Formats: sequence, structure tokens, C-alpha cells
Amino acid sequence: MFSAFMLNAWEISSIVAVVSGVVGFFVVQRANAFAAHALPNGAFAGAAAASYLGVSAVIGLSVFSLAGALAIAGLSRRTRSDVATALVMVLMLSLGSLFLSFSSGYAQQIYSLLFGEVFGISRSEILPTFVVSLFCLIAVLFLYRQLIYTSVVPEAAQAKGVKLAFVDLMFLLILALTTTMAVPVIGTVLIFTLLISPAAAARSFTSKVPVAIMISVSLALITVWVSIALSYWTNYPVGFFVGACGAAIYASGRIYRSIQSKNLNFGEANSLHAL
Repeated sequence: MFSAFMLNAWEISSIVAVVSGVVGFFVVQRANAFAAHALPNGAFAGAAAASYLGVSAVIGLSVFSLAGALAIAGLSRRTRSDVATALVMVLMLSLGSLFLSFSSGYAQQIYSLLFGEVFGISRSEILPTFVVSLFCLIAVLFLYRQLIYTSVVPEAAQAKGVKLAFVDLMFLLILALTTTMAVPVIGTVLIFTLLISPAAAARSFTSKVPVAIMISVSLALITVWVSIALSYWTNYPVGFFVGACGAAIYASGRIYRSIQSKNLNFGEANSLHAL
């Protein structure tokens, strides 16, 4: 449980969980869930291109993720954001399919990025992941007020002089960097789960933004810790437990919200009856 490779897994998954919990909250708040799905898929295509060209997969992940973010931001100015996101995702996936078709020698290595290799992380990969994560968190802190303002009342924010397009672009770039950092660890499929489920559940538990962010981070940490422990004990894939925990966490948030709504309605009914 605490051998060298397990310690690496605990550390890097915790780093990924913290930044995913923070960035994921704004993904949900800003209704960017589709982009959070598209960019990891684009990163997968970038890794395929990098392997074909004989360069580091991280370079491919970075280039395709950032290029995807720029493309989504640019197209969103001319068409609906969901349409722009879909077009970019389809293009990047088609490019990934093209590069994968050129050779089968590296296909297994690329396919492993779908679900990550948290138990195969080396010590040398932890520091770069930490640096990128820290940069993402600092960027979110710097844009915190603008992100909140443009998420809740975009028209008022624009009237106050906030540049919506700039904030959207910056957040998409932050999301792209988060994807680049997390895909080698937990994969293109599971980073989407870690970005969405804890944040969506946190919004069900509270309406206070700082509290919701802390809950989101806590739930993301619980998800990866429980998943790694269960995978170690059972020899089942980490991805299965991440997906299952994410679904359970989201369901618990919805159940809590439903109970709160029923209690509120019951209290209002009693008040009216008393009148």
C-alpha cells in the first residue's frame, strides 16, 4: 500500500484531484462540460501525433489541447459554443485516428492514455505535474472574480467592461493545461469524471462559492484515494472505481438536494397551513 510506486500514485493523484476540483467547479458553473470532454479527446489525438512523429507524448498533449482551446474560443465567437466544441472535437479525433492508422507499433501505448497509468508514474513526473497544477491554480485565483462574475451575470459583467471573450479564452487555456497535466495520470476518459462529478455534487450541497470549491476538492480527493485503495486491494482497474465513485458522489448530491427541497416545501406548506 505504501511502497515506492504506490507513494508516487498517491502523490500525483492528489495533485491532479486538487486542481481538477478547483477547475471543475468553474467548468460546471460556466456550463463548459462539453469542452471538458472535448479537450481530453483532443489531447489523446495529440499523443498519437507525437508518437508518430517521434517526439514526447507530453508535447503532443500540450499542443493539441491548447490548439483545441484556441479553436473553440475562436469559433464560439461566430457560432454556438456547443457547435464549435463539437466541430473541434471531431476534427481532433479524426486527426488522431489518422496518426494511429500509420503504425500499430505504438498504438497500445497511446490507448493506455484513455484510462491513464497512475500506478506506472515515475518520481520524475511528479514535479512537472505539480508545477503545471500550481500554475493553473494561480491563474484561477487571478481570474477568480471575473470567472464568477461572467458565470453568474455575463450581461452585467460585459456592461461593467469585463471582456467576456478574453475570460472565456483564458479559462479554456487553463482547462487545456489541466487536461495536459492529468491525461497521463488518469486518462482522457477519467479526467472528465474527476472534473464534473465532484463539482456538480458540491453545487448541490451549497450555494456558497468558496465552500463549494472546497467541497469539490475534498470530493475529488476522496474519489482518487478510495479508487486507488480499492484497485490495490482488488486488482480491478482504477478507472472502474473512479467512474463508480464519481457516479455515487453525484447521486449523493442530487439526493441531498432533493431532500432539502422536500423539507423546504414541507416547511412552506406548514407555514401556510398555520396562517
